[in-house]
Amino acid sequence: MIILPGHHGKDLCDKGLAPSRRDIVRAGGAGMLGFSLGTLFNLQAQAKAKGKVGGPGWGKAKSVILCYLQGGPSHIDLWDPKENVPANVQSVFKNIKTKTPGLKFTEVLPNLANVTDKVTMLHAMSYTPNGLFNHTAAIYQMMTGYTTDKVSPSGQLEPPSPKDFPNFGSNIVKMKPPTEPMLPFVMLPRPLQESNVVGKGGTAGFLGKAYDPYTLYPSGGDMDMKLMDKIRVDDLKLRPEVFAKRLQRRASMKKALDKLMPDIEKAVSEHKINAHYDRALQLIISQKAREAFELHRESKETRDMYGATHFGQSCLLARRLVEAGTRVVEVIWPKVANSDNHSWDHHKGLSKRMKTQSGPMLDKGLSGLITDLDRKGMLDETLVVAVGEFGRSPQRGVSTSGNGNSDDGRDHWPYCYTALIAGAGIKKGYVHGKSDKTASSPVEGAVHPSQLLATIYHAVGIDPQSIVFNHLNQPRELVKGEAVTELFA
Repeated sequence: MIILPGHHGKDLCDKGLAPSRRDIVRAGGAGMLGFSLGTLFNLQAQAKAKGKVGGPGWGKAKSVILCYLQGGPSHIDLWDPKENVPANVQSVFKNIKTKTPGLKFTEVLPNLANVTDKVTMLHAMSYTPNGLFNHTAAIYQMMTGYTTDKVSPSGQLEPPSPKDFPNFGSNIVKMKPPTEPMLPFVMLPRPLQESNVVGKGGTAGFLGKAYDPYTLYPSGGDMDMKLMDKIRVDDLKLRPEVFAKRLQRRASMKKALDKLMPDIEKAVSEHKINAHYDRALQLIISQKAREAFELHRESKETRDMYGATHFGQSCLLARRLVEAGTRVVEVIWPKVANSDNHSWDHHKGLSKRMKTQSGPMLDKGLSGLITDLDRKGMLDETLVVAVGEFGRSPQRGVSTSGNGNSDDGRDHWPYCYTALIAGAGIKKGYVHGKSDKTASSPVEGAVHPSQLLATIYHAVGIDPQSIVFNHLNQPRELVKGEAVTELFA
């Protein structure tokens, strides 16, 4: 059996994890798998030498809120419009000024235009696809920082697997465990999805289910704008016949039994059963987690500011969760990636759907979140990111992914698109990067999805070049990208 050096249960390349003599002997045969002991030591050295810790923005974020715009919104029709371009490139929407000099949005985003003095716009998100023209594979890359080996010509992937790379939220809560009884990682109001592939890129993968997000998916259709009023968190409530003191007595009894079984305790110690049990117990006993989900505690004025939609109210819930101590919240756009009404997958009917459906939902929800965090003094310690898996083609009516597109639709376009990032030391009223005349490709300041993830890790105080170990105990970089520290003030 080939055993790589290092102690089991350790997934960071920390000091003190030096290999034993037996490990070194066992690792001698690792070359059969194309992996040598020298390679491991080299990775360890690189991780130590290349890891950029400290500097602008390092560790400023106590929490992260990702507003994930699955489906791929058209950057040209939202926040990177172009003028004096061919008719089939130019947006059908009028341009409007924003709070940032020289930056224009389209008329679809009037509320967001008034908060650009609090955010940074990334106008040159970009990557060259490798089987990533369709949603599932692109989502997986954005959420994990890795591409998958098994991608069909259409870009569809297999369902989630325990062998998958972890969602970045899982990595964060693994490396930065919660310090109080609160759900560390929450995903709402629906899963990541393209067609029948549900949840790919949204799990803890090889980290194990202990680091999966708490998923809050209220029952009801995607067109139901009152979806968030149907929240049920029964698993965070005590049954009527069970009181907190009774639970605590059970915990005491468990500890007493543990003392009588030292051999068993020793055998399961690496799984940290006691730690997970205590965390779950405190979470149930505490009212903090349950109260965070009670949107009715907010004033009508605040709820209206976010918009009476499932996306808007999900953004409000995200604020309540991080306020209560949640480390990572992922607000997934409440529509399947490749679908119609309220989706960002505008292959046809873009003008009406973006003007009356997806556009206003994004505008109210995201601007409400930024405004609310700022007025509560939370924006300084909360990183907010809004991004999709790609943008839309500069020319309307052309096919880039094998999909049919009407004259009033745009196809998938990963070569150049836009993201918004704010809070936790991010520059305010700043535009990073620039797209060309038709928003087809970056002219300067290109940012790869892996670099955006590296920037998120940097903001929460995690070295993006940390070495983690997968399900086969093989070393892997947390993400193959460096943080874009120019985004921080």
